[in-house]
Amino acid sequence: MSASHRPEADAVQEAAPGAERALAWLETRDEAVEPFREALGELPTERDDRLARMGDVLQATAQGLGPRAASVWAGIPEALLDQWLAHDAAFASAVRAAAALASAHGTEPGGRRTPAMIRVVILAMSRGASWSSAADAAGISGSGLRQLWRASPVLVALVDAARHGRPRGAGSSVPPTRRPRKPGRASPAVGYRLVRRDAP
Repeated sequence: MSASHRPEADAVQEAAPGAERALAWLETRDEAVEPFREALGELPTERDDRLARMGDVLQATAQGLGPRAASVWAGIPEALLDQWLAHDAAFASAVRAAAALASAHGTEPGGRRTPAMIRVVILAMSRGASWSSAADAAGISGSGLRQLWRASPVLVALVDAARHGRPRGAGSSVPPTRRPRKPGRASPAVGYRLVRRDAP
């Protein structure tokens, strides 16, 4: 995309702090809930983690997002979501109910553009997705997203933050693909969530 098609630089710069805060919030959500888990004095179980991700899928679905976008929102592979839907009848029923709720309120995949779609675009880009892949995941055409980008300094600032994010201090969870590398230093390791294995 040509820089000449960007909104005015001053408007983008004004929107940048808010975009950085939004991205930091998205990236540190898992860390933010850790104190609640630590209050119980133990690691969460695999079941706890799975249910939390399922809850994220339901939240995304209730806001009119399809399965691919919901998997980005929840931070899980789409294949894992497919597996849950195929093998957990209660979860599949809840997803259908969430989709019906969205539809009843005029929000469903392929409908009007929503803030939830922009959130998916920014999450996908922050994890290394291309422009077209991020747009597809959110259910927006690449040209439709470009049209929004050209008209919105805030969206430009969000995309810039997602593509060029920097570490935000100790314990930050900025994905390794987005951390600036210092000469002579190895790539940072990928982070993992610690969970307790469920009993067989």
